[in-house]
Amino acid sequence: QVQLVESGGGLVQAGGSLRLSCAASGSIFSINSMGWYRQAPGKQRELVATITSGGSTNYADSVKGRFTISRDNAKKTVYLQGNNLKPEDTAVYYCNAGIRAYNLRYSDYWGQGTQVTVSS
Repeated sequence: QVQLVESGGGLVQAGGSLRLSCAASGSIFSINSMGWYRQAPGKQRELVATITSGGSTNYADSVKGRFTISRDNAKKTVYLQGNNLKPEDTAVYYCNAGIRAYNLRYSDYWGQGTQVTVSS
Protein backbone atom coordinates (compact mmCIF):
# COMPACT_ATOMS: atom_id res chain seq x y z
CA GLN A 1 0.00 0.00 0.00
CA VAL A 2 1.41 3.37 -1.06
CA GLN A 3 0.32 6.65 0.49
CA LEU A 4 1.05 10.33 -0.05
CA VAL A 5 0.47 12.52 3.00
CA GLU A 6 0.53 16.31 2.69
CA SER A 7 1.07 18.88 5.40
CA GLY A 8 1.71 22.59 5.75
CA GLY A 9 -1.46 24.22 4.45
CA GLY A 10 -3.24 27.01 6.26
CA LEU A 11 -4.24 30.64 6.25
CA VAL A 12 -1.73 33.29 5.26
CA GLN A 13 -1.93 36.98 4.40
CA ALA A 14 -1.19 38.23 0.91
CA GLY A 15 2.54 38.69 0.49
CA GLY A 16 3.28 35.97 3.00
CA SER A 17 4.91 32.56 2.61
CA LEU A 18 3.96 28.95 3.09
CA ARG A 19 5.76 25.63 2.75
CA LEU A 20 3.95 22.44 1.83
CA SER A 21 5.37 18.95 2.33
CA CYS A 22 4.30 15.62 0.92
CA ALA A 23 5.77 12.35 2.14
CA ALA A 24 5.40 9.06 0.32
CA SER A 25 5.28 5.82 2.29
CA GLY A 26 4.60 2.14 1.75
CA SER A 27 5.98 -0.54 -0.53
CA ILE A 28 7.92 1.83 -2.77
CA PHE A 29 10.59 0.57 -5.16
CA SER A 30 11.20 3.89 -6.90
CA ILE A 31 9.62 7.32 -7.39
CA ASN A 32 9.66 9.02 -10.76
CA SER A 33 8.26 12.53 -11.14
CA MET A 34 6.63 14.30 -8.19
CA GLY A 35 4.51 17.40 -8.32
CA TRP A 36 1.93 19.74 -6.94
CA TYR A 37 -1.45 20.59 -8.41
CA ARG A 38 -4.19 22.84 -7.10
CA GLN A 39 -7.92 23.24 -7.46
CA ALA A 40 -9.79 26.40 -6.63
CA PRO A 41 -13.57 26.41 -6.06
CA GLY A 42 -15.43 26.11 -9.35
CA LYS A 43 -12.24 25.54 -11.34
CA GLN A 44 -10.44 22.56 -12.78
CA ARG A 45 -7.36 21.09 -11.13
CA GLU A 46 -4.23 22.70 -12.56
CA LEU A 47 -0.53 22.03 -12.54
CA VAL A 48 1.54 24.12 -10.13
CA ALA A 49 4.99 22.52 -10.40
CA THR A 50 6.72 19.22 -11.06
CA ILE A 51 10.17 17.82 -10.37
CA THR A 52 11.82 14.74 -11.86
CA SER A 53 13.90 12.22 -9.95
CA GLY A 54 16.95 13.98 -11.36
CA GLY A 55 15.83 17.38 -10.12
CA SER A 56 14.54 19.01 -13.32
CA THR A 57 11.66 21.35 -12.55
CA ASN A 58 8.67 22.77 -14.37
CA TYR A 59 6.36 25.56 -13.19
CA ALA A 60 3.05 27.06 -14.17
CA ASP A 61 3.51 30.58 -15.51
CA SER A 62 1.31 31.94 -12.71
CA VAL A 63 3.78 30.82 -10.00
CA LYS A 64 7.16 31.25 -11.71
CA GLY A 65 9.49 33.33 -9.58
CA ARG A 66 7.30 32.92 -6.49
CA PHE A 67 7.11 29.14 -5.90
CA THR A 68 9.95 26.64 -5.60
CA ILE A 69 9.58 22.88 -5.77
CA SER A 70 12.21 20.58 -4.29
CA ARG A 71 12.51 16.98 -3.19
CA ASP A 72 14.47 14.84 -0.78
CA ASN A 73 14.79 11.42 -2.40
CA ALA A 74 16.10 9.79 0.77
CA LYS A 75 13.01 10.94 2.67
CA LYS A 76 10.67 10.28 -0.29
CA THR A 77 9.36 13.82 0.24
CA VAL A 78 8.52 16.69 -2.08
CA TYR A 79 8.21 20.30 -0.94
CA LEU A 80 6.58 23.43 -2.33
CA GLN A 81 7.78 26.78 -1.04
CA GLY A 82 5.43 29.60 -1.93
CA ASN A 83 6.50 33.24 -1.46
CA ASN A 84 4.69 36.50 -2.14
CA LEU A 85 1.39 34.63 -2.03
CA LYS A 86 -1.64 36.17 -3.69
CA PRO A 87 -5.37 35.67 -3.04
CA GLU A 88 -5.59 33.86 -6.38
CA ASP A 89 -3.27 31.18 -4.96
CA THR A 90 -6.13 30.11 -2.69
CA ALA A 91 -6.96 26.49 -3.47
CA VAL A 92 -6.70 22.92 -2.30
CA TYR A 93 -3.18 21.76 -3.11
CA TYR A 94 -2.64 18.13 -4.09
CA CYS A 95 0.59 16.17 -4.17
CA ASN A 96 1.16 13.75 -7.06
CA ALA A 97 3.81 11.11 -7.69
CA GLY A 98 4.56 8.39 -10.19
CA ILE A 99 5.58 5.39 -8.09
CA ARG A 100 6.76 1.90 -8.88
CA ALA A 101 5.91 -0.46 -6.06
CA TYR A 102 7.91 -3.52 -5.01
CA ASN A 103 5.61 -5.66 -7.15
CA LEU A 104 6.95 -3.53 -10.05
CA ARG A 105 3.52 -2.11 -10.82
CA TYR A 106 3.74 1.58 -11.78
CA SER A 107 0.88 3.87 -10.73
CA ASP A 108 0.02 7.52 -10.36
CA TYR A 109 -0.75 8.47 -6.76
CA TRP A 110 -2.46 11.51 -5.22
CA GLY A 111 -2.48 12.92 -1.74
CA GLN A 112 -5.67 13.87 0.09
CA GLY A 113 -5.14 17.60 -0.47
CA THR A 114 -4.33 20.48 1.85
CA GLN A 115 -6.15 23.81 1.92
CA VAL A 116 -4.21 27.02 1.32
CA THR A 117 -6.11 30.26 1.87
CA VAL A 118 -4.53 33.64 1.12
CA SER A 119 -6.36 36.64 2.56
CA SER A 120 -6.13 40.08 0.99
